[in-house]
Amino acid sequence: METSKRTLVKAFTWQISGLFVMILITWLFTGSVNTSIGVAILSCVSGMIFYVLHEKAWQRVAWGLKKPFRIDG
Repeated sequence: METSKRTLVKAFTWQISGLFVMILITWLFTGSVNTSIGVAILSCVSGMIFYVLHEKAWQRVAWGLKKPFRIDG
């Protein structure tokens, strides 16, 4: 099991690497560094927002969940 700090650092480095990949891909398609940076930032922010909304929606779905084991005593 990893620490919360390690998890946060991994999430941060994953997001930064994704940002650079998106900048590179968009630059290859548009030839514009400014457009590439704008698209990458927009993608990053919108991805985080929609991930949270996606998770909130799934919290309302009971399908696939197992009931916790309880010992009455």
